[in-house]
Amino acid sequence: MAKSAVFELNDISYAYLPGQAALSGVNLSVAAGERLVLLGPNGCGKSTLQKVLAGLIFPAGRVAAFGQDITAAAMSDKKFAAAFRRKVGFVFQNSDVQIFCASVRDEIMFGPLAMGLPPDDARQRAEETMAFVGIGALADRLPHHLSGGEKKKVAVAAVLAVNPDVLILDEPTNGLDPRTQRWMLEALAGLAAAGKTVITATHHLDIVGELAERVAVMDETHTIVATGRPADILRDRELLLAANLIDERYHVHLHGDDGHVHIHRHEAARGRHP
Repeated sequence: MAKSAVFELNDISYAYLPGQAALSGVNLSVAAGERLVLLGPNGCGKSTLQKVLAGLIFPAGRVAAFGQDITAAAMSDKKFAAAFRRKVGFVFQNSDVQIFCASVRDEIMFGPLAMGLPPDDARQRAEETMAFVGIGALADRLPHHLSGGEKKKVAVAAVLAVNPDVLILDEPTNGLDPRTQRWMLEALAGLAAAGKTVITATHHLDIVGELAERVAVMDETHTIVATGRPADILRDRELLLAANLIDERYHVHLHGDDGHVHIHRHEAARGRHP
């Protein structure tokens, strides 16, 4: 049985300034429970597309979520917007832009309180979420005094505390140390296994196989130029070159069909002949 669509985007375009397209003619469908990676170089429009999905900006064209059109007028209805925010959580690339409370506990309680949970219930939700993310020891700390990896965990926990159906994460492993990066990948796999729809944006080829069951490739024309299974996308050297995800000096070595890759530099590019 086919999964229902969470998002349907039809011919959407967006520009922050006149004549400077951030998105151009994007068509995309995202199924419930899907693990989708938006793959593309910096500046191709991945973050903008995620903001569209999160109902933060409103492009030309049609955007529907859960069968309803998402427009500026619709989101101006507080009841509609609150229902949408409960279903869709967005973790920004820069955690500082979404962390603003005086303690980690307050930060994670904010969403449940905004949903209308009583304070005792919101506190319990926060404690459970902090335990799941592994940041219970940070509960009374000031978020802006934390390390980058700790801030990222707080941002993720703040979104998870609302228990959304959809998680949207912009470059979730950027700036993380190897241990925190591994935690992030395993946490997202666990959330996907629990039935969440997980949409991530990245330009790192080596993590695509762990994050995705389907990949949508964007390029510098600010549109989606290919979709497919991770292994099929990563085998397509010409596509990766055209999308500016690798250059001529490198090739992608794919292991099996799970999308696990190593990126190798050609020996000749080091000044030696192969």
